[in-house]
Amino acid sequence: MATWAGTEVSALNPLRAFWLTLAATFLLTLLLQLVPPGLLPGCAFFQDLIRYGKTKEGAPPRPAACRAFDVPKRYFSHFYIISVLWNGFLLWSLTHSLFMGAPFPHWLHGLLRILGTAQFRGGELALSAFLVLVFLWLHSLRRLFECVYVSVFSNAVIHAVQYCFGLVYYVLVGLTVLSQVPLDGRNGVVIHCNHRIPFGDWFEYVSSPNYLAELLIYISMAVTFGFYNLTWWLVVTYVFFNQALSAFLSHKFYKSKFISYPKHRKAFLPFLF
Repeated sequence: MATWAGTEVSALNPLRAFWLTLAATFLLTLLLQLVPPGLLPGCAFFQDLIRYGKTKEGAPPRPAACRAFDVPKRYFSHFYIISVLWNGFLLWSLTHSLFMGAPFPHWLHGLLRILGTAQFRGGELALSAFLVLVFLWLHSLRRLFECVYVSVFSNAVIHAVQYCFGLVYYVLVGLTVLSQVPLDGRNGVVIHCNHRIPFGDWFEYVSSPNYLAELLIYISMAVTFGFYNLTWWLVVTYVFFNQALSAFLSHKFYKSKFISYPKHRKAFLPFLF
């Protein structure tokens, strides 16, 4: 039986613990959303934390204390600005290390060791991490372009906690990729902001193909690592439950808003969920 890239599956470093905790948290949150209304006591603050944008419209009435922490959803672009800059720096550092033999900065080296760097040997994993960082940086650059030139943001909001988490998320994703490297010497016109039922392509199967595509992107990164990288599969697990929750809430929103919403269409996974 294949091993997880030569390391023990039982080894739980800080990064693995972080991603495992996130995955478990979003799994629990998703399961709570599947419980029929009325069986569990409602919590406006909890609902406010897990919803953003249009899905807040279907949440219980929001108290003033929650609205005080509203941040415009258009601030999503900040996440990708941080990602392009930070992960661009990590990519630059890894490029210099791989092709020019330059060491990582001391503070970065120490940070990676604290977080739990990979205890693997061989240059193939470093090359895999380089490719994943390239993909992650290009993905962030594409998302930044979409936020600036494509996306139409209404007056939708997100919670300040979600905003802070989004800023930290891409920093930790980049560090997670870099931690897999051994440290042993190495414009359109806006017509309206109303929602409509989309049709065609993936929309025939799921309500939120963008969330499904996001999951597939991270799975492709896992494939680049060679299937057996436990740490990155924990990232994929978190992304799966995170995107599943967002897709489920969006699906509920569409079904409540449109009486004629296609009944065969699933929320996240074609034919399944």
